[in-house]
Amino acid sequence: MEAFFYVVPLLMIGLVGFGAFTVLRRARDVSSAWNSGLTAQARCLRTYTTTSGGGDRHVHTTLHHVYEFATREGRVVRFDETGGPGTIVEGDLVTVHYVWDRPERATAKAPARGKLAAGTGCLLVFFGMIILFCLGFMAVAHEMFDLADGLAP
Repeated sequence: MEAFFYVVPLLMIGLVGFGAFTVLRRARDVSSAWNSGLTAQARCLRTYTTTSGGGDRHVHTTLHHVYEFATREGRVVRFDETGGPGTIVEGDLVTVHYVWDRPERATAKAPARGKLAAGTGCLLVFFGMIILFCLGFMAVAHEMFDLADGLAP
């Protein structure tokens, strides 16, 4: 029974750690694309939405765009990006930023370094709070089990 109070928080810490890694990797990719100076004209091939939640929970809808562009070397690249503006529709031309050795990690988002840093920072603080809660929970559980062992005959 005691293991439950350690295993579940450790699993949550692992998932949150993976989420933090993913957020940092995407922020690095977007920043690298903006800093590379390489741009291309891309066509929006498709837009679609995904939803999560429902039932008695809040429904969250995410807008996706699928873009296709050709690099300077002539390689045709197609990528999917979330969170783009709702004003871009199928057939629109947009400017994408990419890194020459990883064009599939391109972005159609206009450079906004402060917004990227603030969003990444807020998510990392949120993840850190979850990790601190899990560690605190495990510490309290450990103290309670020690106290219960001391009271047992």
